[in-house]
Amino acid sequence: MSLRAPWMLLTVVAVPAVVAAYMAAGRRRQRRAAALADDGLASTNVPARARRARHLPFGLFVAALVVLAVGLARPTATIRTPRREGTVVVAVDVSNSMAATDIKPSRFAAAKAAAEAFVRRQVSAVRVGVVAFGNGAVVVQTPTSAHADAVAAIDRVSLGGGTSVGQAILTSLDAIAGKQLTIDERQLASDAAGLNIGYYGSASIVLFSDGENVSGPDPVTMAQVASVAGVRVHAIGVGTAAGTVVQINGFSVATALDAALLQQVATLTNGSYHSANDASALAAVSRSIDLRFTFVSQHTEITALFSAAGAVLLLVAASASVLRSGRVV
Repeated sequence: MSLRAPWMLLTVVAVPAVVAAYMAAGRRRQRRAAALADDGLASTNVPARARRARHLPFGLFVAALVVLAVGLARPTATIRTPRREGTVVVAVDVSNSMAATDIKPSRFAAAKAAAEAFVRRQVSAVRVGVVAFGNGAVVVQTPTSAHADAVAAIDRVSLGGGTSVGQAILTSLDAIAGKQLTIDERQLASDAAGLNIGYYGSASIVLFSDGENVSGPDPVTMAQVASVAGVRVHAIGVGTAAGTVVQINGFSVATALDAALLQQVATLTNGSYHSANDASALAAVSRSIDLRFTFVSQHTEITALFSAAGAVLLLVAASASVLRSGRVV
C-alpha cells in the first residue's frame, strides 16, 4: 500500500491529544467519585471488568480517528479485479452460398448485421479484428480498440467464392498473433494437438457461417490447433437445415446449414455453438456469446474503504456508549 497524500498523516498527532484529554477527564471523575465516597454518597467498589468496559467506546473512537486519518492520506493498493478484455476476431463467411435467402433478407445481410451489433456491444478493453473468408481468408481489420473501424470493415466485405472454415480459423489465429503463423504441415497431418504456435488464452474467434466447407485446410484439424493455443471458437450457424437454392454464375446450387461441422469446431475449442433461422434470432444469439474474463492488476485508490471503516467504527463506538451510559460521551 502507498499514499498519495502522505502529509495528511500529520492529522494523527491529534490522537494523542484526544487520549490525553480523555485521561485527564477520567482522573477528574475519579477525584469526584472519591470525594462522594468519603461523604458516603457513592461506592468505589466497581468491578474491574466494568471499569475496562467503560473505556471500550473511547477505544473504538480513537481507532476510528486513526483509520480516518489514514483515509485522508489517500491510500492506494494494487487490486486484482475481473475484467472482460483481450482480443476477439469476428470471421464472416463471404462465400456465394451466403447469398441464400432462407434467412431474410439473406444469410449474408443477417450475418453482417449480427456481427456489427456484436462488435458494438464490446467494451473498450476488447480489441476486435475482422476476417472475411471464402475459398481463402483475409484480415480486413487487424485487432483494434477502435470498434467503429471494425464495424466499417464488416460493412465493406462482399460475396464471392466457396467456403473454407479451416482457413478462416487459421487466418483468425494470424490476426490474434499479429503475424503470419508458421504451420508445420507434416506435424499438422500427424499431430495437430501437439503443434505449438504460442498461447493466447484471452482471445476468441466468433465465426458467422453456414458451415458448407468445400476446401482445405481441414476445419477440425485447425480447431485442434486453436484449442492448443487457448483460443475458443464461438460458431454461429447462419441458415436453415432445410436449406434453399441459390443462383451462382447461372447455376442453381442447393445449400443448407452444416450445423454438425460448426458444432464440432466449437466443442473442440471449448467454445459455444448457436444457430438461428431468422435475423432477429441471429442477433439474439450473438448477444449470448460469453467472452472470457481475466484478472487485471490495477493500482487503485482505496480512500473510500478507509472512510467506510472509520464511519462504522464511529457508529459502533456511539452505540456502545449509549448502551453503557445512555448517552454519547
